[in-house]
Amino acid sequence: MPKLKIAFAGFRHGHIISLYDLARARDDLEVVAACEEHAPTRAQLERSGRVQITHDQLEALLDVESDIIAIGDYFTRRGPVALRALERGRHVIVDKPLCTQMEYLDQIAALTTDTKLRVGCMLTMRDAAQTLAARQLIGDGRIGEVHAISFGGQHPLLLGSRPAWYFEEGKHGGTITDIAIHAIDALPWVTGLRFETIHAARCWNAFASDTPHFEDAGQMMLKMDNGCGILGDVSYFAPDRAGYSMPYYWRITYWGRDGVIETSSTVDHLQLLCKDDEAPQEIPLPPSQSGGYLQAFLDDIAGIVPANGLDTETVLHSARQVIRIQQAADRGEREVSF
Repeated sequence: MPKLKIAFAGFRHGHIISLYDLARARDDLEVVAACEEHAPTRAQLERSGRVQITHDQLEALLDVESDIIAIGDYFTRRGPVALRALERGRHVIVDKPLCTQMEYLDQIAALTTDTKLRVGCMLTMRDAAQTLAARQLIGDGRIGEVHAISFGGQHPLLLGSRPAWYFEEGKHGGTITDIAIHAIDALPWVTGLRFETIHAARCWNAFASDTPHFEDAGQMMLKMDNGCGILGDVSYFAPDRAGYSMPYYWRITYWGRDGVIETSSTVDHLQLLCKDDEAPQEIPLPPSQSGGYLQAFLDDIAGIVPANGLDTETVLHSARQVIRIQQAADRGEREVSF
């Protein structure tokens, strides 16, 4: 089969570099162009040698023959860029979050309904060994029906090194939309349950006191369709030095009728405590599925059901749910149905 041609639109967040590297390493993809409109970012990329920039305007990039547009611009611009790419007949794959505004999500969903164009997203939690292990144990009934979940997706704020646009008004779009999307996408897949109610959600400014409009803290209380309660915190409260290597990074605890599972992104095993155990068991992790989100997207384009379930409809559904939680936080809403 001929290679699919992929072009990159925006590199304002470093996550997109990993997709760029994955695409270059695959035999079924050809990177044909890369655009960065922001001059300082473009200069930085050119100095690093990591990316070969070919364009400095989106519309010029869209004039290049391609099948896929990959998007890594600042968060609030991703929706408009994705919509423009779809209007030009391209499939799109976007770093998370897919978009931050419901109006753009509605238009993206309408376009994918009316065409055969597909949408992917870098929802990497489904690819993680810890997630795969928890899903297997829960699917095997090892802890029985799940009745409560707590997750901590706290990140380091990294003032001074995090991209400056995070702290510029109108470019971030919300800490819940930014970080919680991973859990909001993965937890239904892990448990087989569906989100039903937003009891409460809150964002506020805590650590980033020099930019009071930037709400760097985010928490939520949710309910799933069997009554399972969810407590989540995705604040930028992690200590900068330990940051992503701390033992609590993406710490998730599943409380079931017959036991408990606990894991985090930095551990090499999963803890399982069943109702008859005196101490937790250490369960080895399966291999991670690095790049699984990209394979799922390419399968979706080919009309193959993705092994990890991450097709266009799922990507759009997860985006819609997390944007609705962010809206509840922004508006002070309570007891909102999804």
